Amino acid sequence: MPPSTGLRARMRAELTAEIKEEARRQMGVDGAPGLSLRAVTRSLGMASSAIYRYFPNRDDLLTALIVDAYDAIGAAAEEADAGCAPDDFGGRWRAVGMAVRSWSLANPHEYALVYGSPVPDYRAPQDTVGPASRVTLAMAGIVDGAARAGLLDDPPWSAPLVPGVDVADSVRTLVELALPHTPADAAVRAVAAWTMVFGIISFELFGQFHRVIDDVTPVFERALLEMGRMVGLPAPWSDTHGAAVSSGESDGRPADGEDEDWYLV
Repeated sequence: MPPSTGLRARMRAELTAEIKEEARRQMGVDGAPGLSLRAVTRSLGMASSAIYRYFPNRDDLLTALIVDAYDAIGAAAEEADAGCAPDDFGGRWRAVGMAVRSWSLANPHEYALVYGSPVPDYRAPQDTVGPASRVTLAMAGIVDGAARAGLLDDPPWSAPLVPGVDVADSVRTLVELALPHTPADAAVRAVAAWTMVFGIISFELFGQFHRVIDDVTPVFERALLEMGRMVGLPAPWSDTHGAAVSSGESDGRPADGEDEDWYLV
C-alpha cells in the first residue's frame, strides 16, 4: 500500500470516529430521534456536504452507532464470561449479568439507543443482527453448556402447562440457533431470565426505581442469583460479593450437598 493511501485510510478512520463521537454526544442531549447530520457537521466545523462521504444519511450513522453499542456490550459480556472457569456455570451467569449492567450504567445513552424506544422511521438493517446477538449468545451458551454437562436442574417448582399450547414448538427456532442441548421448558425459563436482566437494568436507567430502591446493586445481584436458580443453573463456585455460596473445596466448588439451598443463603 502506498504511504499516501495508508495516510488517507488513517485520516478517514480518525474522522469517522470523531463523527460518531460527536453523534453520541448529541444523542446524550437530544436523544437518538434528534440526531442530525447537519448538526454534527456544524459542531465539527465540517462543510455540510463533507459528512455524506462518510455517512450518506442519518440512518447510516445510526446503524454505525448501533453496531458499535451492540459490539461494546457484547464484548463486555464475553470478556466477563471468559474470566470464569468454563464449568462454573452459575459464576459465569452472574459475571455476565454484572458486566452487562456495568456497561449499561457507564453508557446510558448507547444502552437507550439499542434497548430503549425505537427511533421513529428507522429500520435496522441486517448488519445489526450479528452484533445484537452477542450478549444473547453469551448467556445462552452458559445455559446450553450446563445442559450439555448434565448440570441444568429443574427449578424448585414447575408451572402447569397451558392447555393447547406447544411450548417446544414456540421456542424451536431459539433452541436450534442457540440452545441445541437445552430442553424446551428450560429454554423458556432462559428467555424469561434474559429479559428480566434487561428489564431491571432498564428500570434502573430510566428512573423507575427512584425513591423505591435506594441501592440497586445488591438487589440486581440477588436477582441474578434467583434467575440462575429459576433457569436451573448450579450455584456459583465462589462468592466474591457476599451473596450466595459457602466455601467449599480449594478450587471454590461447593462441597457435596452444599449447593442444594444456595439460593436461600
